[in-house]
Amino acid sequence: MKRQEMIAALDASSAQQWDVCIIGGGATGLGVAVDAASRGFSTLLLEEYDFAKGTSSRATKLVHGGVRYLQQGNVKLVTEALYERGVLRRNAPHLVKNQSFIVPNYKWWEGPYYGIGLKVYDWMAGSLGLGKSRLLSREETLQMAPTLDADGLRGSVLYHDGQFDDARLAIHLAQTAVRHGAVVLNYCRVKGLLKTRGAGVAGGASGSAGEVCGVEAVDTIGGKEYVIQAKVVINATGVFTDTVLRMDDAASEPIIAPSQGVHLMLDKEFLPGEAAILVPHTDDGRVLFAVPWHNKIIIGTTDTPVTRVDIEPRALPEEVDFILQQIGRYLQKVPGYGDIRSIFAGLRPLVKSSSRKTAELARDHLIVVSDSGLVTITGGKWTTYRRMAEDTVNTAIARGRLPERPCVTATLPIYGAMAVNFDEPMHFHGTDAAAIRELGSGDSRWAMKLHPRLPYTWAEIVWAAREEGCMTVEDALSRRTRSLLLDAQAAIECAGPVAALLAAELGRDQEWQRQQVEEFGKIAGGYLAAR
Repeated sequence: MKRQEMIAALDASSAQQWDVCIIGGGATGLGVAVDAASRGFSTLLLEEYDFAKGTSSRATKLVHGGVRYLQQGNVKLVTEALYERGVLRRNAPHLVKNQSFIVPNYKWWEGPYYGIGLKVYDWMAGSLGLGKSRLLSREETLQMAPTLDADGLRGSVLYHDGQFDDARLAIHLAQTAVRHGAVVLNYCRVKGLLKTRGAGVAGGASGSAGEVCGVEAVDTIGGKEYVIQAKVVINATGVFTDTVLRMDDAASEPIIAPSQGVHLMLDKEFLPGEAAILVPHTDDGRVLFAVPWHNKIIIGTTDTPVTRVDIEPRALPEEVDFILQQIGRYLQKVPGYGDIRSIFAGLRPLVKSSSRKTAELARDHLIVVSDSGLVTITGGKWTTYRRMAEDTVNTAIARGRLPERPCVTATLPIYGAMAVNFDEPMHFHGTDAAAIRELGSGDSRWAMKLHPRLPYTWAEIVWAAREEGCMTVEDALSRRTRSLLLDAQAAIECAGPVAALLAAELGRDQEWQRQQVEEFGKIAGGYLAAR
């Protein structure tokens, strides 16, 4: 997936009418691109920033049915998500793994209560289940999670869910779409919507009457502007959904109630076993996770309603304090600010509801077709991205925008799919891992680690620049590798050498390197823990 080839394909299609033009390159947009392209539709995806730059790279890293939605009685959502969890593990076995979870019990009734609920969870997963839940004694619990607070511990319930690397899945979805003929472009901003005038003549401005028949876009790296014709335009912009809806109709009512989720990254010593911990009820009514990931521990998440939507949301001090306080009740060693390796925040595109708290809003997705024909897909979560994409393309077909063609993604392998050993450092590259190792063997410098505290090699940066559309230092250290999330200070320390290597691969000069290091430093500073 070379960006210059994607630009060349877009240039060559200047007189073409695309079947599908997707705005947004997160989980939902990329899923729609895979679905549409694999059905044989000519497909173009445009992302203003980098793929999964927003919410889609800032998840809790779980592919799950949603235990708390089962508590709320949302059986439909949980059943659908559990099915999709199984499908995703089957289609991306290099990215999705079986993760065991422990629900610690400190009261006599918690064991049978959560045990019964999780048995229902198992039953709902059916043949796509990841393992049976069971009750653990106090001794078994401490053997699996030796740093749990043993004072008053009665035992636990063990159950299974899925875990993945969200940004890596996004990149492989983009590559899957390209493999099926799609053109996917990062750093290509949609400035407005094209609309018909009268009897199907293109040229109407955004916000005017008429049917949507394409978009106006600009390549923010090269500066070239494009007028793109399409049979159907799909708004898959997550928390920026309302912005695109206002392009279509300036009087459009907002449909998104954004909610901020914050996660903390700690060293493995706080939870040295392989099992994750689920705290079933925090002070704000949510569940809290402590999950092993890339030899670190992710703890989260919060649920804070926000009114401002930023591409780089920042954690609030009270959110960090809340997570530290809540998890501190369950661990022998209570983490503090000095133990935090990185803090990252994401915004959830929850469907607006004035009568419910954001902690109570389910992740059901919503598809809206405007009078102009603009198709908007929003809400949902990573686990159900494939189903959301299928429903979106089916909606476009049902509205007569596209011819009838069956969805094939339930059994479609995702780029890189292969059986892997999850203890291998490069397992998430799947079938590309061998080629990346070959880069390292060809140049011994590239086989070295970026930083002593990071698991990645220089060869992975080279590969990202050559094959994965990596255009900036932040792309490399936040999403092609997960360095910024794992250890923000370590990522800052290797930004200069990464900029130099990218400059050599992309043909950039010294001034570009300087700007990249400066820009990355500003972003990464927000991931550092500071009171």
